[in-house]
Amino acid sequence: MASNSQRRAVDAHRKRLAERGLGRFEVRGLELDKELVRSIARRLAANDAEANAMRFDLARRVGGSEPQRVGGVLAALRRSPLVGADFDLAREQTPGRDAEL
Repeated sequence: MASNSQRRAVDAHRKRLAERGLGRFEVRGLELDKELVRSIARRLAANDAEANAMRFDLARRVGGSEPQRVGGVLAALRRSPLVGADFDLAREQTPGRDAEL
C-alpha cells in the first residue's frame, strides 16, 4: 500500500500527463513485443508530423480505415453532392398554441 505522499505524487504526475493530453492505459500482448509497443507509444506521444504520419499508417494497416479526426463530420458534409444546392430552409413562423398550466 502506498503512503499518502506517494499517492499524492502519483496523482500529481498523472494530472500533469493529462494536462499534456497523455493518458495511461494497459494492454495485453506477447512479452517479446513489450519494448516495441512502448517505443511506438513514445513515438506517437511526440505528436509531431512524423507521429501523425505513423498514426495514420498504423490506423490504416491495423484498423482498415483512416483514424477519426476533429471536424470529420463537417468535412463529410462539405463533400456532399448537395453542396451549393439551392434549398429554402426557412420555417413558417406561427404564434404557437395556448397551453393551460
